[in-house]
Amino acid sequence: MSHVRHILVLPDRDAAEEVAEEVAGRLGLPEEPRPIREALAGEDDAEDAQWLVVLDDPAGAYDPADLDALAAKYDGWLESE
Repeated sequence: MSHVRHILVLPDRDAAEEVAEEVAGRLGLPEEPRPIREALAGEDDAEDAQWLVVLDDPAGAYDPADLDALAAKYDGWLESE
């Protein structure tokens, strides 16, 4: 498989931090991914920011269905690049 980047999109910082902790444990990552705040396109209000947990997957080994289910558990979703 080729290199994939999974982006878990979450509604708030608390959810992003919990997902980062949980995904690190599930995947046996050496450290938790850092949540990133991203404002929605065209939005000036800080309330409209999304939080992202980005996972690089160079071997394409992470199961997108599992990652999507994890994000959905926190009212988020998965995008892949």
